[in-house]
Amino acid sequence: MAADKGSFDITKRSLMPTSEENVRFQPVYQKEAWNASETAVIVCDMWDLHHCLNATRRGAEVAPRMNQFLKTARKNGSLIIHAPSSCMKPYENHPGRKRAQGAPMAPNLPKQIAEWCYSIPEEEQGAYPIDQTDGGEDDDPAEHEAWAKELAAKGLNPRAPWTRQTDLLDIHKNDVISDSGVEIWNVMEAEGIKNVILVGVHTNMCVLGRPFGLRRLASNGKNVVLCRDLTDTMYNPKMKPYVSHFTGTDLIIEHIEKWVCPTMTSNQLLGDEPFQFKNDTRPHVVMLVAEREYVTNETLPKFALEHLGKEYKVTILHCDEEGQGKRDDIPGTAQALKDADVLLVSVRRRALQAKDFKAVEEHIKAGKPVVGIRTANHAFSLRGVEAPEGHMVWEGFDSEVWGGSYTGHHGAGKAVTIKKLADHPILEGVDIDTFDGTGSLYIVNPIADSTHAILTGTIDGEPTEPIAWTNKTKFGGKAFYTSLGHVGEFEQTQMNILLKNAIDWAVSE
Repeated sequence: MAADKGSFDITKRSLMPTSEENVRFQPVYQKEAWNASETAVIVCDMWDLHHCLNATRRGAEVAPRMNQFLKTARKNGSLIIHAPSSCMKPYENHPGRKRAQGAPMAPNLPKQIAEWCYSIPEEEQGAYPIDQTDGGEDDDPAEHEAWAKELAAKGLNPRAPWTRQTDLLDIHKNDVISDSGVEIWNVMEAEGIKNVILVGVHTNMCVLGRPFGLRRLASNGKNVVLCRDLTDTMYNPKMKPYVSHFTGTDLIIEHIEKWVCPTMTSNQLLGDEPFQFKNDTRPHVVMLVAEREYVTNETLPKFALEHLGKEYKVTILHCDEEGQGKRDDIPGTAQALKDADVLLVSVRRRALQAKDFKAVEEHIKAGKPVVGIRTANHAFSLRGVEAPEGHMVWEGFDSEVWGGSYTGHHGAGKAVTIKKLADHPILEGVDIDTFDGTGSLYIVNPIADSTHAILTGTIDGEPTEPIAWTNKTKFGGKAFYTSLGHVGEFEQTQMNILLKNAIDWAVSE
């Protein structure tokens, strides 16, 4: 919702653990009404130039959207604080600079507010998600060398060429200009600021660590959020975990939502769609994970990071675990599916909340692609049991989406022999001769005429069953289903290639 004069309707997103082990997380959305006059927007290090050419380009790309955001916040009565670190000299006579310097000393000035903050205790509960020890530059080496020479020719330090904030952001006379944690805290206290929105760069460095950054503000009681679509990281895809630059940003945002503070998006003030960088063309894969038998709550996140992180944006949504909430709930489903390109289902006998069920139904009935593994053929079936109040089931999901007719499975412990039925792009690079079926063989025959089976499985003394096939759903969309997905199968290279190929096929034209 766009901002109204004097107030903001903010939806904060955090990631909360599904159990005490802090291994899996699910999104929590909290709506708050903010008084605009009690809200500040801090613009972190939106410099005119950067030693990384790609960072300079991305900064220039996001700046117009950021300026629109600042304009709207300012118009509604919020305080705008420009914080281009190490660049105060050009503004020494600006009213905004003098306002920062003249603010009275706050009686509650935090002890370490003048210092960089490298971490807070909460972050010790989880592993930092990316390796930024190389500084995070993601330039082409030849371009980077040419850029450094260009900066030097202008009389600038190629390692620190910034001199001021980018001119793409307007600075008004009533704004504040400071790079001091002390000054910024003093101004906010003098103005009665309770809520803070951080925008700017770089998320994994200055936005988190500056004296006026997320860690310091969150630790000292400010109701602070990161505007997650108006930021960028310093991350080089040649460093661990070897994902795309934009996936690196996603991982840092997840880290922040788990351990530091919530996030929001710019469209909450502007009323349209969130900002997206033009080079971020990743298809969006949404995975629903809600089953206990085959630990796909462990295997799918590992698969996604190692095999999808370079090409896809991935949202993994887990069910409630260990008595937290209701077993049928997969929080965040409706929100994530709004812009999903493909849905991957690893769910066993759950009745989703009505709003989430309808989002799944709308995705599939719109003809969008869907991929299913293992228990996905009885994902939303309670075998005739009535769904809990406010929840919904889809008893015909197997036949209508996968074209299957699951009736059960053979006993565990019997080796499944896998054979290829036909050549298909999904099987490219999959060495069937070294692929061992380790889970029980599902009984799925007969499958519909609309399907195209590509793999079969056989155990001694029982009829052969199809174990992987494509389908044109009842609603005209592309579907791929495999009854593979046992933990022992994910330990094999072939399973990971198969599933990656299936997702590639699903989103292909």
